[in-house]
Amino acid sequence: MSSTLIAVADTVFPSLDPALEALAAVEPELKIAKDASVDNILAVAADAEALLVTYGQINAEVIAGLNNCKVIGRFGIGIDNIDIAAATKKGITVTYAPVYCLDEVSDHAMALLLSLARKVTFGANLVSGGRWEMPAVVPIHRLKGRTLGLVGLGNIPQALVPKAQAFGIKVIAADPYCPDDVFQRMGVEKVDLDEMLARSDYVSVHAPLTPETEKMFNADAFKQMKPNAFLINTARGPLVDIDDLAAALDAGEIAGAALDVLPSEPPGADNPVVGRADVILTPHTGFYSEDALLDLQTTVASDVARVLTGEEPKYPVKPR
Repeated sequence: MSSTLIAVADTVFPSLDPALEALAAVEPELKIAKDASVDNILAVAADAEALLVTYGQINAEVIAGLNNCKVIGRFGIGIDNIDIAAATKKGITVTYAPVYCLDEVSDHAMALLLSLARKVTFGANLVSGGRWEMPAVVPIHRLKGRTLGLVGLGNIPQALVPKAQAFGIKVIAADPYCPDDVFQRMGVEKVDLDEMLARSDYVSVHAPLTPETEKMFNADAFKQMKPNAFLINTARGPLVDIDDLAAALDAGEIAGAALDVLPSEPPGADNPVVGRADVILTPHTGFYSEDALLDLQTTVASDVARVLTGEEPKYPVKPR
């Protein structure tokens, strides 16, 4: 059997050995682009049978230049960096890894919630600055009986629900696409977005990034939230208008925020939420564990191998 040319648009992995092992059945020959520009992606992908991508933009121009591609595998949960319509029109299957880091992201969201609610990061920073002052961190409210509002009730927030409930937190969620039986099975109250914003003590964002959801957390949304509420975002950075968030914090419209993702990463010097005592920032690490990275490579590469050998993938992206 001759080797199968598989292009890699970009990679964040220290090694692609797990992917190569999962692709062994097709005798892969990997070619990695110098960078994720259109020209350099096509330099390795124009005649490839498959394309692997992490953060690179696989837009209509890239897809138009793929002459032999049968499948695009995205190392991740979201697929907003791939033009699904263009791929579908060209007969290219797109696969991804919708379940690879459910534990990690839901754990991270819960950790951020706890750090906000108990003011762990704030207090630690005070002590590091030489201030041992319990009154400086008040008020702190009991977790039990508080309300967590979820924007979306997909796989990750479903993993978060029992973790929050274990602390006695009531969970409500706004997700018009999630079946009612999922809400009932998980003991989550179904509400619309406006009611969720008004009632929640903690709001955790788990929505996909679309033209409709971009900057959904803006000045109007913050005005609907409680003044003692906290915002947590482990989904996509552009879901939150950073300038409006800073203004809302300055105005006392919400109490604080914890963000693992930002509209621009890493943040620029002019980012208004960097360095604030009422904002926790983590460097897009919510997805990460050694176990998750292994799962991610093997899940996506295995599906790419299935498509190349004429089988159905486990995790195809449905055309929009």
